[in-house]
Amino acid sequence: MKEIALHALDIAQNSTAAQANRLDISLSEGEGQISLTIADNGRGMSPQLLAQVSDPFTTTRTTRKMGLGLPLLRMAAEQTGGVMSIDSTEGVGTTVTAVFSAQHIDCPPVGDMGTTITFLLQGNPDLHLCYRHTVNGRHFLLDTDELHAQLGPDISLAEPEVILWIRDYLQEQELLLRENEEMKT
Repeated sequence: MKEIALHALDIAQNSTAAQANRLDISLSEGEGQISLTIADNGRGMSPQLLAQVSDPFTTTRTTRKMGLGLPLLRMAAEQTGGVMSIDSTEGVGTTVTAVFSAQHIDCPPVGDMGTTITFLLQGNPDLHLCYRHTVNGRHFLLDTDELHAQLGPDISLAEPEVILWIRDYLQEQELLLRENEEMKT
């Protein structure tokens, strides 16, 4: 995968497939590092599966015999001198954290996180998703519980007007974070 946003999408889709109804995605950029953390309240993994999950020939899917999401994320992080960690408890959930060295030539670009988050919400409108993006201490947060409170119970986040607003909001906030950083330099 060529972008961190695509890794985030893959891991988040695995979370929803593991019956997670809450997903916290945190992207932090600063001090020469990019850190991506995805935490869910899905099924979690047994200690045996957790020990093997970074092997591309280990998957819980029955439709194919390979699972490349976590191994590719680990490889992408390690190629930059970074690390990936997984913490999981059966019946509680899983947290995946990947840290990239931002100055390394092999560090993938962040990519379009706004589209990633929008895509996740469009396919999972009842998902409680919190997305926080931090750049050198400045951040913004999107919390779907706040959106549901404003919209009321009868309006789905997957409604075309709502999902377009979410996409535009995320793109605007990402742009503001980048502009503020450019103004500092």
